[in-house]
Amino acid sequence: MTARTAETSPLFYARIAGFLYLIIIVFGISSEAFIRSSLVVMEDANITATNMMASEGLFRFGFLADSIMVLSEVAIAVLFYVLLKSVSKTLALTAAAFRLTQAAILGFNLLNYYAALLLLNGVEYATAFKSDQLNALALLFLDMHRHGYDLGLIFFGPSNIILGTLVVKSHHFPGILGYGLIAAAVVYLTGSFTLFLFPDYVALIEPIYIVPLIAEVSFCLWLLIKGVKVRP
Repeated sequence: MTARTAETSPLFYARIAGFLYLIIIVFGISSEAFIRSSLVVMEDANITATNMMASEGLFRFGFLADSIMVLSEVAIAVLFYVLLKSVSKTLALTAAAFRLTQAAILGFNLLNYYAALLLLNGVEYATAFKSDQLNALALLFLDMHRHGYDLGLIFFGPSNIILGTLVVKSHHFPGILGYGLIAAAVVYLTGSFTLFLFPDYVALIEPIYIVPLIAEVSFCLWLLIKGVKVRP
């Protein structure tokens, strides 16, 4: 019975991790591609404010989606540690630490997202500003949220590099999945540092984000469908 439990435990953890990974991908893409991109116009604060007030429920759902994503990130960091600590406990713990740091940044960054809504909803302290000023401040907080998201990815990059290395060395997964995670990490780091250091070139970087999408979806599907390869 003990041997059987030890054999099936990695598969159980892998399936749960795959489910959480799917949540992270679906809610992460939805909040960015279908909510913020449809409401936020970085070039026009007034249009952004109008869109937010006309679709306040959708904007609030973006907060919920990101919250679920961050909570899933915390849980999956622990599961990956459990799955890969047999390869290297130190590296697995380091990967978890970087991922949890990213989750903390993204969680705190949600205050920037929600602050925009507080300003536009006419709270008492907002009466000190004119309408255009409120709209501009709201857009500033949304821009801070955008930068905070990429700040989190700076910590997610090293986590993915280490995770990919562990996957390559582990007998649980095909090595190609690990190399994909490492490539995804390089893209995340390149994109984030470009935003902070060379913002004029962000548009040139955007097409290569297809790499992490393919890599992470592939790893997610492997966890959900195949789980792990368990040696006798």
